[in-house]
Amino acid sequence: MKAVKIKEGIYWVGGIDWNLRNFHGYLTQRGSTYNSYLILDEKITLVDTVKHYLTSEMLERIGSVIDPPRIDYVISNHVEMDHSGSLPELMKILPNATVFASPKGEAGLREHYRENWNIRAMESGTVLSLGRRSLHFVLTPMVHWPDNMVDYMPEEKILFSNDAFGQHLASSERFDDEYPLDITMLEARKYFANIVLPYSKQVQKALVGLQDLDIGLIANSHGIIWRKHVAGILKEYQRWASNETRRRALVIYDTMWNSTEAMALAIQDAFESRGYLTTLLSLQTNHISDIMTEVIDAEYICLGSPALNGRMMPTMSAFLTYLTGLAPKDRKAIVFGSYGWGPRQIDEMAGILSDSGFGVVAKEKIKYVPSREDLAGLKERISALLI
Repeated sequence: MKAVKIKEGIYWVGGIDWNLRNFHGYLTQRGSTYNSYLILDEKITLVDTVKHYLTSEMLERIGSVIDPPRIDYVISNHVEMDHSGSLPELMKILPNATVFASPKGEAGLREHYRENWNIRAMESGTVLSLGRRSLHFVLTPMVHWPDNMVDYMPEEKILFSNDAFGQHLASSERFDDEYPLDITMLEARKYFANIVLPYSKQVQKALVGLQDLDIGLIANSHGIIWRKHVAGILKEYQRWASNETRRRALVIYDTMWNSTEAMALAIQDAFESRGYLTTLLSLQTNHISDIMTEVIDAEYICLGSPALNGRMMPTMSAFLTYLTGLAPKDRKAIVFGSYGWGPRQIDEMAGILSDSGFGVVAKEKIKYVPSREDLAGLKERISALLI
């Protein structure tokens, strides 16, 4: 395992998780990387570590450049175990090293690992000299944990950005000009939608804090490193964090005997007749984390479920839990579904959405199998909402 040179004296020494397929309920079809960075200076510095089971891979990459015990400083930008999981093994061979973290990061590391490491808390604006280079620390709380921080190296114009701008993407390629940009951007969008979205206001604040920095390279914690398309990913983050929507509707549903599916198709038709881009998403065939990637810029979220034992389908219940936890703001919602003897699921779905800040603009239900007239009336009512 070899280190990858980023700049003279600065190396990627992380681990590649080729087999990862699920990250806290987020489907990671392309795996992931855990990015660590080695800086050779008067004080040899490691920025973040990797998941515990990739520790030997990280140490082998470090060992291709220097003997690991020579490391003086370890920067811990985030306590979460995919970033800090290697610290217990690493610190066994670095008994005299200093760990730098945010104030909440220091507390988190002590509470989580219960070790007597030499940890120094760094506030925003603190500068750590490494010799010829320096790291300037910027606290970014709730992007996406309270302890998060990023580090800027002005001498090399590198932002060590922690989870921001990352993607779950396993690859031998390290840089954005080596890998298909459309896939990298899609995975960055999915990462934002499934992890960062609830903290959009904090992201906007962090972007303001970074706007005066001359950033030539973004060394993020997961996936591809940005060096050619830095301006592009900064622009996309600004757009995603601003909750900017477009004239787009998602129709998300489950069905038992195709009655609710027929309603979904009629609703989709209504939106298309008014010039909306639409996407039809069955919960039987689409994973909730992939659906969230589409939610990020949709104006309307239409949710359909038949009644099952007087309640919504379990798939819809799971999706609503996931959706409302990620908390997209200022969206319009339509709930719909078929039923036999009780349409309780309609009010149930509407209540959850309303309580989470969605504007529920229509509740539609059809008993048993919808007739052509039923579907025509449904289409007409939805179309009338969109004038």
